[in-house]
Amino acid sequence: MKIYVDADAIPLVIREILYRAAERVEVPVILVANVPLKIPQTPLVSMIVVPAGPDEADDKIAILASPGDLVITADIPLASRVIEKGAMVIDSRGSVFSCENIGERLAMRNFLDVLRSSGIDTGGPSAFTPKERQAFANQLDRILTKYAASM
Repeated sequence: MKIYVDADAIPLVIREILYRAAERVEVPVILVANVPLKIPQTPLVSMIVVPAGPDEADDKIAILASPGDLVITADIPLASRVIEKGAMVIDSRGSVFSCENIGERLAMRNFLDVLRSSGIDTGGPSAFTPKERQAFANQLDRILTKYAASM
């Protein structure tokens, strides 16, 4: 298993949780972004810097992700692409994207995109909370515990 992180907009606190998890379970964490980020000096954490562009990081993750990998992203189209390849997906708030719910999430995203295109203000994501940080940590722990048990 490898953990790919759509790192362009991921909160620092989530990256720190991932760095600790990488060390604890010895799973590689690969951050993908269009700007370099400061990462710990460990062979388990690496960074791929892609050219600036709206889907460059997403495209790179979609190419690299394999069955059994974990992708951290809030990008629903990217989640759909990697789920099709057999990867697991969670967002930084601990929500799981799966074969069972990705179609509904894509439809809602597309609907909201149409509303925004017509000038309707749909609002943005709410502020990141400690409760969501804990939900992410718990979800990540569940996934990594299953992974460790299967080794």
